[in-house]
Amino acid sequence: MSFNRLLQMDERENMAIITPLCSSSSGNSVFAGSRSAGVLIDMGCSFKKLRLLLDLCGVSLDAVRAVLVTHEHVDHVKGLYQLTKHTDIPIYSSRGTLRYLQEENLVFTAQNLHNLEQLKNIPLDYEIKAFETPHDALDSAGFTLENRDCKIAYCTDLGTVTERVREGMRGADYVFIESNYQPDMLRNNPRYPAYIKQRISSSSGHLSNGDCAEFVAELVNQGATRFILGHLSRENNTPEIAAETAVSALHEIGAMRNRDYFLEVAAIETAGEIIAV
Repeated sequence: MSFNRLLQMDERENMAIITPLCSSSSGNSVFAGSRSAGVLIDMGCSFKKLRLLLDLCGVSLDAVRAVLVTHEHVDHVKGLYQLTKHTDIPIYSSRGTLRYLQEENLVFTAQNLHNLEQLKNIPLDYEIKAFETPHDALDSAGFTLENRDCKIAYCTDLGTVTERVREGMRGADYVFIESNYQPDMLRNNPRYPAYIKQRISSSSGHLSNGDCAEFVAELVNQGATRFILGHLSRENNTPEIAAETAVSALHEIGAMRNRDYFLEVAAIETAGEIIAV
C-alpha cells in the first residue's frame, strides 16, 4: 500500500495534514495544518488554479489562515497579486521579500503584508517558525509548524544544507524537502546554457537528488519518518530517479521504505491527495 493510500483522506477536521497542491520548477504551493485551518506555503499557481486544487482536496479557501512566502521567485509568488486582490488572507515573509513584492507590484495591496517576526499572530494551533535557506534570492526561508503532536518541516530552494537549515528542521517528524535535479541530466541538457546550469548546481541554487538523499538519511537518524520530495525539475529529473536516489541512501543506513519510513514524491499538480501527518 502506498504512502498516499495509507494516510490520505482522513475526514476528521482537526487531523494534521499536508497537501502538495503543485510542485515543480513551474509552480509551488503546499497547504499544511488541518482541514479546517492551515497555512499555504507559497503561491506559485494562479488564484483560479489554487481554488480548483484546494477544492479537489476538499479544503476550503476559508481554511487558509495565512500565506507563508519562502522567497520572491515567480514559481513561488505567481498568484499573489490576485490572491491579495480578492481576499484578505495575510501574507508573511522576510523583510527583503516583502519589499520586493511591493516594489515589483506583485501584490495588489500591501495592507496585509507581515514580516516573519509576526508569525506568532497567525490564528492556528501550531507554533510557526522560519529559518534561513541558502538560495539566490533576497532573503529566502524555510518553515516549520509544530504542536504537541508533531513537527512539520518545509524546505525547498536551497543550494546546500547549512547548519541553519539543520537547526531549523531538527526534530521534525514530517519533512517536505527539495530534490530538484539529477546532476547528469542537468549537465547534459542541451536546452540549458552553461550559466543556468552553474546557477542551479551552485551552493545558492537548488538541491540535487544526491544531496537531498544524504540529508534525508541524516533526518531519519534523528527520528523523522515521513517524507515528501518536492520541487523536482521537469527538465532535469524524474520522480522515479529522485525516489530511488533517496531510497538507496536510506538502504545504506539500514532503513527500509514502508517499514522505517514513508516516502513519496509530490505531483506536479495534486489529484486530490490529503496526507495525514
